[in-house]
Amino acid sequence: MSWRHVVDRLWAPAERTTGLPTSSNAASSFHLEWLWDGPAPALAEVGATLTVVDPPAVDRLYFWALQASFVEGTGLGRRLGGGHTGLQHHPRHPGGTAVNWGGYGSDGRELDGSTSALPSALANPNTRDLVWQAGRPYRLSIHRGVEGWAATVDDVVIRELHVGGDHLASIMVWSEVFAACDDPTTAVRWSDLPMAVRTRYQTVSDGGCSNTSSDPDGQGGIVQRTTVPRSAPPGRAIPLG
Repeated sequence: MSWRHVVDRLWAPAERTTGLPTSSNAASSFHLEWLWDGPAPALAEVGATLTVVDPPAVDRLYFWALQASFVEGTGLGRRLGGGHTGLQHHPRHPGGTAVNWGGYGSDGRELDGSTSALPSALANPNTRDLVWQAGRPYRLSIHRGVEGWAATVDDVVIRELHVGGDHLASIMVWSEVFAACDDPTTAVRWSDLPMAVRTRYQTVSDGGCSNTSSDPDGQGGIVQRTTVPRSAPPGRAIPLG
């Protein structure tokens, strides 16, 4: 670690509740890592239900996704990369709504995939036009396809990613917010999750906002909300089962 990096960390603000995130991708992210009672199972399919409760009120990108790593072999296995699928509030797509299925290989390069049957206003192979509505639950799923790993939203196939692996691991859901930390609050609800999840937040020193929180709703779901005091600290295990 360079001396400049040390100085930057020493002088990093304890909180960031206003202005845009200063992270390398200009977003603030917070995650819910899936926990198991014992060793993680070798999964051939994972899914979660997403409901946008309070939609964004600003023309900034918001991305809410289910993520998994592609693994070959038993034990720790060989990691071949990972993919993420979910809904986006995307001002450059029709109606400001879109869906995404993309990922990166173990070498850091973006994964190739099949051509989606869904149109894309930006001709982006990963991000496609899809009408979604706030308040309505959507089932996100990652599973084996014909040529690789496919993702669906409800019963709509987005496309397939051309990557190997015989099972999925390191499952999580997350919110990635490209808006200012003090923009109007937004909230999404995650449900149909495993027996427990662990909270994780992008730190202020890494450019994230400190006023995001992931909290159980008392009905078996977790609500991820922006622009609120953080009531669930990082590293908190939240039982759901």
